Amino acid sequence: MLNELERPIGSRKRIKVVGRGRGSGHGKTSCRGEKGQNARASGGVRPGFEGGQMPLIRRIPKRGFTFIPKPKYEVVSLSRLGIFGSGTEITPEILRQARIVRKKKSLVKMLDGDLKHPFKVKAHAFSKAALRTIQTLGGSAEEIRPAWRQAGLPKRQAG
Repeated sequence: MLNELERPIGSRKRIKVVGRGRGSGHGKTSCRGEKGQNARASGGVRPGFEGGQMPLIRRIPKRGFTFIPKPKYEVVSLSRLGIFGSGTEITPEILRQARIVRKKKSLVKMLDGDLKHPFKVKAHAFSKAALRTIQTLGGSAEEIRPAWRQAGLPKRQAG
């Protein structure tokens, strides 16, 4: 019945009641401390205030600089490729289907590991040891270049 409905336990959090005497534990100064700017009625500092230190917004350059983060790779050990058959062409799409790589648009970097069969591996990056291991078993490694690198542009000018 509608008149018997109750809220689930924990759905409403009690507000902090301050300034109701000593016994409450939040009496007298109401959790504001003794004196100072933050204890006053309209006290406090504006957002971004850093206590007199030069604020971050004034320290950073305002023009002529674009932050471009380093590419983040999902690393895959060569030993994880043992689930595939010998001579298989391994690409990031195949690794995603096998759930070795989780994110859709992530870059893949191959790291060294125990490899039993030769593979044709395509990835965005390889460690030197991984390249050596793939080539000693008679496989091949091909580096996939991201779109901004295929155009021959430096990373900063990429669209």
